[in-house]
Amino acid sequence: MNHERIMPLLRWLNCHPRLRFRQQGMDPRLPIKYDHGMKVWLKLLIGSLLGILLGFLLPRDNETITGALRWFEELALRIGRYGVVPVLVFSLAIGIYELRQDSKFWGIIFRSFLVMAGSGLFVIAAGIMVTLFFPPARIPILIEEQVEAISLGVRESVLDLFPSNMFAVLGSEGLYLFPVYVFAFFLGMGLSYDRNYTKPVLSLMDSLSRIFYHIASFFSEILALVIIILAAYWAVRYNEVLRAGVFKDLLLLLGIFSVILGFIILPLFLYLVKPKTNPWAELYGSLGPAIAAFFSGDINFTMPVLLRHAKENLGARRRINTVTIGLFTTFGRAGSAMVAAIAFIVIIKSYSSLGVTPMDVAAIGFRAFLISFLLARHPGDGAYTALAVLCAGYGRGFEAGYLILKPMAFYLVSVGTFLDVIIASFSTFAIAKMTGFQEEKSPRHFI
Repeated sequence: MNHERIMPLLRWLNCHPRLRFRQQGMDPRLPIKYDHGMKVWLKLLIGSLLGILLGFLLPRDNETITGALRWFEELALRIGRYGVVPVLVFSLAIGIYELRQDSKFWGIIFRSFLVMAGSGLFVIAAGIMVTLFFPPARIPILIEEQVEAISLGVRESVLDLFPSNMFAVLGSEGLYLFPVYVFAFFLGMGLSYDRNYTKPVLSLMDSLSRIFYHIASFFSEILALVIIILAAYWAVRYNEVLRAGVFKDLLLLLGIFSVILGFIILPLFLYLVKPKTNPWAELYGSLGPAIAAFFSGDINFTMPVLLRHAKENLGARRRINTVTIGLFTTFGRAGSAMVAAIAFIVIIKSYSSLGVTPMDVAAIGFRAFLISFLLARHPGDGAYTALAVLCAGYGRGFEAGYLILKPMAFYLVSVGTFLDVIIASFSTFAIAKMTGFQEEKSPRHFI
């Protein structure tokens, strides 16, 4: 069958509602890749709903079931993180090398920190203002035993960046990813040494980057099954918090405001990006990472989904999405810091007859802003750790105030991680668009 006779058939197949074909390149004779699977975000949503239903149906106050769910949660999180480190090492090193070849690496780093600072100031200020205008009801004193002091661990974090053996970062558990980024940074810089020597290594690393990206893509596909366990355990804990009856106002405030902020206010900022873009299409393209982030509460678990959606939905090329996502998930934790600031103000207003003065508000906002840059060591408990640090820094008898909200710590972490991922996704798209490293993607071709 010649080219002229097969083209009408290809056109019909391309328009068929049940088979979506994507042509690779401009030549119609090139092979066509087809995709007829369910969207990733829809798989995650269905898995989450099934998990929530399971969680509410399980017997209450059953230590055996709770212990089993806790074990399965740890297993689920490990499955989600399993393919993260290899894809980050090779993709980030290649990305840094390519950006240096384009002479845009440091410009993108500078632009990323500007966006990070601006988004952090806005999100934290908005959260504090909403709490002051719509204050939740007072939370009665709940006695919780303090097991250990919670801190940012900044000193240990700095030491871990430079272990005695450079390759030791690759043998870590993969929870603290900043040392991995530093290793990839030096590796990417070293690739620019001499093209004659590095050309074979470049080809190998490029191949490894693509191989591990596809492995990470596989894990992002099966997370729809894994998230059932995470959502079930989330629902069990949420049911317990509801039964306590003292956190309802704070639950509603955080839930409603995070939805408005993440799904309405933050997308509107994409209207400022030039060339003109459709922010609602980019929001649709970020639903998968948002769902994974909320029910896992873990940045590292969400990373495979976030990297894949940034490339295949938002069109951010590999050379930039690994760099910007790495920066924002390490230093740009404004969502977690905002949740901590809101929770801390509620604690003060609940237990202080003096209330919160304007100076207190400014100090809390400033501390929360600084903390948002220092949560790299806490991918799975960012908001609760930030709250503990805010309490310790404020003093005046509130050093252990965060223990009052310990029963709903998982919820604080979920909302904070959800906003962290939304900010990272939108910021990656905006920076890629402004720097010319973004390819237009049709929503009907989103994964």
